[in-house]
Amino acid sequence: MAPFYAQSVTSLGAPLHPLCRETSGIKNNPQVCPYGLYAEQLSGSAFTCPRPTNKRSWLYRILPSVCHKPFEPLKEGHLTHNWDEVEPDPNQLRWKPFEIPKAPQNKLDFVSGLHTLCGAGEPRGRNGIAIHIFVCNTSMLNRCLYNSDGDFLIVPQQGKLLITTEFGKMLVEPNEICVIQQGMRFNVEVFGETRGYILEVYGAHFELPDLGPIGANGLANPRDFLVPVAWYENCQVPGGYTVISKYQGKLFAAQQDFSPFNVVAWHGNYTPYKYHLEKFMVINSVAFDHADPSIFTVLTAKSTRLGVALADFVIFPPRWGVANNTFRPPYYHRNCMSEFMGLIKGHYEAKEEGFQPGGASLHSMMTPHGPDAECFEKASKAKLEPERVAEGTMAFMFESSLSLAITKWGLQTSECLDKNYYKCWEPLKSHFNSKRK
Repeated sequence: MAPFYAQSVTSLGAPLHPLCRETSGIKNNPQVCPYGLYAEQLSGSAFTCPRPTNKRSWLYRILPSVCHKPFEPLKEGHLTHNWDEVEPDPNQLRWKPFEIPKAPQNKLDFVSGLHTLCGAGEPRGRNGIAIHIFVCNTSMLNRCLYNSDGDFLIVPQQGKLLITTEFGKMLVEPNEICVIQQGMRFNVEVFGETRGYILEVYGAHFELPDLGPIGANGLANPRDFLVPVAWYENCQVPGGYTVISKYQGKLFAAQQDFSPFNVVAWHGNYTPYKYHLEKFMVINSVAFDHADPSIFTVLTAKSTRLGVALADFVIFPPRWGVANNTFRPPYYHRNCMSEFMGLIKGHYEAKEEGFQPGGASLHSMMTPHGPDAECFEKASKAKLEPERVAEGTMAFMFESSLSLAITKWGLQTSECLDKNYYKCWEPLKSHFNSKRK
């Protein structure tokens, strides 16, 4: 069945399923629900949060989600929040495209194909992030996942994801993103070899950044975020249905004999949602110098410090470069943030060789980084005229105020680590001339 979407993630009271239009206007938790349904609230914030940050939705289900057997540990994937597996590494790091296993010899679905690459903090204290890679070649059959620890921001790089949630279905393709918020059950269907990136945040939800002097319009517009319309299954599952919980960084599985996607209707403001990156309204310099890369922020998860993000999701989309007397690629840089970059498609302007779609790089706090030698020489001699930048390309960055640790899988187990990354800067030459006017 094709996915259906409501118009905006920001609207309170998304459309109900046609079967339950008459539930609109009744109490959230009536003594007897229409059609014999059960009312169940999913809360994404403390009950007493201020109204602008209070997140909750009411789900009207055929059976409540409490009907399952006890959870048992599940050994799948390479998920971890143990940041002491290996010694810290401050070097510039780059990974070649993460390999997708071949089916049918090695079948992996979205859960079994999850690998933690780096992170900081921990979910029990409700403060931190983790960056995961997913590689899979088969769909999740009769099982779903929900994250008790935090929110998943999913960035597919290769292959479509048909995501079934308790709120309905979403088809998410490369150059789109989706956010599955804490506690929401979902299932991922794929159509061949599939790969992508996940930014997980503990203790905060993603939101649109403040625009400040930009004004009312710009960057990602609320109208372009889409949420599902209610869709439900009413069936007994032969052999049972597996509900997987990610809890304190580990996976647990429980059995039940019915589909968890039995929500006939819902309303509220705590939902999964998707966004197409081509909808982003790019802001840029039109005179000289660089604006800070924060102008490319799509979503942010705020920390407790004003103006400092727990994590930002930033993109570098196609745009015009017109600045005068300016070195136009990203400048050489040291930063008090951690910068993880991925590439969905095309060639990133600062490193056209080596940084490939499906790969990644990590530049840790205060570790210098910037254009490779070839990019520097080319941009230094280029004729400064209006030019299209990043045409056919979509690079992105997960940026965090936390100092990220690499996992054992990221440094030792994965065969994709590019051990020659540092060499891309070795050809840089000194052009200093004290006698030049």
